[in-house]
Amino acid sequence: MSNMEPLVLRLAGGFLRTDPSLERRLDAITGDGVLRADLLPVSDAALAKIEAARTEGRQVLLCSKGDARLAEELATLHGLDGVSDAPGQAVAQGWHPRDMARALRPHQWVKNILLLLPLLAAHRFEWAAIAQVLLGMVAFSAAASSIYVVNDLLDLEADRLHEKKCKRPFASGAVPIRAGVGAFFVLVALALGLGAMLGPLFVVVTVFYVALSIVYSFRLKRARWVDIGTLASLYTIRVVAGAAAVQVESSIYMVIFVFPVFLTLGAVKRLTELTLAKNDDPLPGRGYGRPDRGKLLNLSMLGMLASLVVFFLYTMSDQARALYPDRWILWLAMIPLAGWLFRMVRLGFYGKQDYDPIVFAMRDKRGLGLIMITLALMWYAAGLWAKWLGL
Repeated sequence: MSNMEPLVLRLAGGFLRTDPSLERRLDAITGDGVLRADLLPVSDAALAKIEAARTEGRQVLLCSKGDARLAEELATLHGLDGVSDAPGQAVAQGWHPRDMARALRPHQWVKNILLLLPLLAAHRFEWAAIAQVLLGMVAFSAAASSIYVVNDLLDLEADRLHEKKCKRPFASGAVPIRAGVGAFFVLVALALGLGAMLGPLFVVVTVFYVALSIVYSFRLKRARWVDIGTLASLYTIRVVAGAAAVQVESSIYMVIFVFPVFLTLGAVKRLTELTLAKNDDPLPGRGYGRPDRGKLLNLSMLGMLASLVVFFLYTMSDQARALYPDRWILWLAMIPLAGWLFRMVRLGFYGKQDYDPIVFAMRDKRGLGLIMITLALMWYAAGLWAKWLGL
């Protein structure tokens, strides 16, 4: 090979670690249809080969039969000598299963502990019921991971603009887009297969969760205020799924109670993102800016107040009378519950928690202490301490 012989790199297989045609279609769906060349991840192997060619004094061309505008911008951005549509030499692309595992976000599976709530509320503690809920949690974990993959594929540009999210597997180019699409279908099939073992009602709830999540990923999360309501609904669906898994009737009070709780946490999530933002620009892929912090704070406080009112009304219901002989202790339980909700709102407003309030709540020792006090008081009000101790 002479020094002037061009080194040609394929856009799809070499220079980029992602599939440009698929990425372009995703961008057309979720953005303004114009990919930003400066945000596209670049293969380290391709960069090393380019540098070696430059050292040898060879011409370096970018080969692409796809988007000519994007190819030209990439060539200019990285100081290449031009663009060619001739067949070129591809740089081998690979990915590690560990990176795919990161894309599934297993740390988020802790959210599915919400499926246990109907079981606890109904005081169903037999092992068979617990096993059913655990199976439902595995199914919902697969369903949730499939949506995380979709979110990452649709949020490529927004994630690449984010200080931390730019390191996600798809945004960074560590895992190709086509692998993510395949993972989505495998995970949905797994979720439905496991769900079928729990009955048709659980399958219906799972399908609705996945469908609503996809609609949220494509459109709803870009609509101000609508996205917070949808987030709260997705969390509430987990509670309904728990009731479907063990086939217990979910109290209408529980559903009405958990929705404003999750509405509060959804507002806290956006509040935290705005507080931690580096400038006053709207959040990438969202419709919120720093001027909305006051409104988000009001919404979170309103959700907190609504949840406490519903909890109080539940203590006056026939179901509460049947399950809790000492209902006045339930009123005491509202104090640590209110303290936990206020703590979440306060920490979110001052940017002292993570971007996901549910995951943060599971690691927050003080917050967990308040939740444990609440549950202990409810346990005592139900007389379960005496029952378990044989008194």
